[in-house]
Amino acid sequence: MPKTVIHVFHDDDDSLATGTRVAQRIQEIAPDHGSSVEVFCFGPAQRRLGGRNGPESVVTFNRRIDELIADGVVVGACVNSARADGVEDELTSRGLTLRVARDEFLRFTLEGATVVTF
Repeated sequence: MPKTVIHVFHDDDDSLATGTRVAQRIQEIAPDHGSSVEVFCFGPAQRRLGGRNGPESVVTFNRRIDELIADGVVVGACVNSARADGVEDELTSRGLTLRVARDEFLRFTLEGATVVTF
């Protein structure tokens, strides 16, 4: 099945907002086209996961991540970064899939996924 992966890396307001919104918009139509959507947060953006009381852009980012998960979208992040930041249990309990980033990027390649980075 064709897949679009939204890779949210940058933690500026526009990248956090646009990356998650694009994922939501693609998810609205992907099933009708025999396609799927996946989101992978890494780097600076991953450190913004869990920021529910921060700036509006971070609150919106986290709300959209939760909405994507609730809609059945696989949302992943790097397990090594999560461990280093002490948030592995928190992210897992929210429904994020934690894996080694290196392995995920190779998987995207092997699956022939289209990866769009914000």
